[in-house]
Amino acid sequence: MKKINPKRLFFAILFSLLLAAGLFKVGSHFVVAQTPDEKLQELNDQIKQYEAELSRLKSQSNTLSNQIAQFDAQIRLTTLKIQETQEKILLLGGRIDQLEVSLEALTEAFSTRATEIYKMTRLGDSLILLITASDLNEAVSRYYYLHKIQEADRDLLVRLQEAQDVYEEEKVDQEDLHAQLEQQGQVLGAQKAAKANLLAVTKNDEKKYQDLLSQAVAQKNAFLRFVSGQGGASILENQTTHDDWGYYYNQRDSQWGNNSLGLSGLSVANYGCLITSVSMIASHHGINIKPSDIASNPDAFFGSTAFMLHQYEVNNVDVRVQVPSVSILDSELAAGRPVIAGLYNEYSPEHFIVILRKEGDQYIMHDPFLENGANRLLTDRYNVSDIKTLRLVSF
Repeated sequence: MKKINPKRLFFAILFSLLLAAGLFKVGSHFVVAQTPDEKLQELNDQIKQYEAELSRLKSQSNTLSNQIAQFDAQIRLTTLKIQETQEKILLLGGRIDQLEVSLEALTEAFSTRATEIYKMTRLGDSLILLITASDLNEAVSRYYYLHKIQEADRDLLVRLQEAQDVYEEEKVDQEDLHAQLEQQGQVLGAQKAAKANLLAVTKNDEKKYQDLLSQAVAQKNAFLRFVSGQGGASILENQTTHDDWGYYYNQRDSQWGNNSLGLSGLSVANYGCLITSVSMIASHHGINIKPSDIASNPDAFFGSTAFMLHQYEVNNVDVRVQVPSVSILDSELAAGRPVIAGLYNEYSPEHFIVILRKEGDQYIMHDPFLENGANRLLTDRYNVSDIKTLRLVSF
């Protein structure tokens, strides 16, 4: 047998102990491997730092460079949250594996105990076991033994049930974390797309950014005036209808009313009359684009605002919006082309509706805000003179 060098053996054992302790040397520094809890704490600390940084950026003047910095911070923040969720899934997966082992061991122990009890019952019940004892000491011993067995069985059942309950709860938590991870991945993709779209739309030009930003703010305030004048935008149920013309959609429908327009945080119910009108026009052309499809697409909006751009893609369909003169309204309708009409203000309409056709002197509309607003007379709610601008949509 080859003789082992004591010195080499010593260093081998020392190295093994260091590895077991999670301590190893990198360059001239000793590094301690993080525990899962330490990793989660580090991620949580970084998340707090980026949340603070994002708050700081939002408090500063709204410039293109600041908006890009906000997107970068949001992207990094979401990336950290994804890493945090992944760590939680790994940690939870380890606990679930341990629970499965415990459940198997407890189940096996319970099965063994059940077999033993069955064998005892074949010999007679506990009273017979006591009566057949040779003396009092043996009877007491048998009674004590039976009592302890019953206590152990009850304890085993309780532990088995508790382990089963915890296991089921942890599995539910694991499913929730996987769903959260998927959602965070979608948010990250949307943030990256919004940043790229912002740079493409503005061409990295500060003046163009400020022009679009002022339009976005004006449009937001205009929509808010209309909704406030209607007493708010409560959520409605079962508003979607269909006929030979196409679909009627309502911006306040529970299917999408609470959804955010892009990354703005502004709801479809309050600010979604234009995207809902675009969806209705699409349905007239046999194209399936729901308000929720546009709302969830950051490319349809300017930056992190709710201002819909005049060109974007949704569901692999190119959407283009033109702003023609109001004077072509009747000729478009006569040609069988429905139009979107902006009301009350030419530059920042307070509300958008779809005008389907003209019957005699009456315009027939789909109003995306009114409850059951399909196929209504325009003059039931508005004046013809309220129409200040048009939008023509092509696909």
